[in-house]
Amino acid sequence: MPVLEEVLVEQLQDLLHAEGQLVKALPRMARAANSAKLQEAFKKHQQETIVQVDRLKQVFELLGQKAKGKPCKAMQGLVEEAQEVIAEGKEKEDVAADLALAVSAQKVEHYEIAGYGSVRTIAEKLGRTKVARLLAQTLAEEEKTDKLLTTLSVPLLEEASQEPEEEEE
Repeated sequence: MPVLEEVLVEQLQDLLHAEGQLVKALPRMARAANSAKLQEAFKKHQQETIVQVDRLKQVFELLGQKAKGKPCKAMQGLVEEAQEVIAEGKEKEDVAADLALAVSAQKVEHYEIAGYGSVRTIAEKLGRTKVARLLAQTLAEEEKTDKLLTTLSVPLLEEASQEPEEEEE
């Protein structure tokens, strides 16, 4: 297998495992969210992520490779961090807990955006147009989710900034 294709397959295996972890984590994040809109965003993205896993399987098929994940330690760390945010959020005001949850989710999206952007570029370089098109579709969805999380954070930030600040000593 040519070096570039080998890198592509390894990165796709990483993304497949990452998405699998996310499918399991998103329902927990939805349950932890206090804002109905944030809950709905997590639920919607979980459904989208399931479709993205299927799309990745199509990509492997197009490449003539077996769709098997390679443990993604980065996503594992991000999911563990989200679990900490959820646990700590139980002790916080709703707004602060939701802001922290949104930040945690955006870290995940940024990781995915970097991953999908890279594999799409490699697929393009290899002349794998169909593969690149499928990866670009997922990349666009991840970017849209990131923007949605930013939009949902704005009212939370406004509300949090209205609270009286404790004076520093």
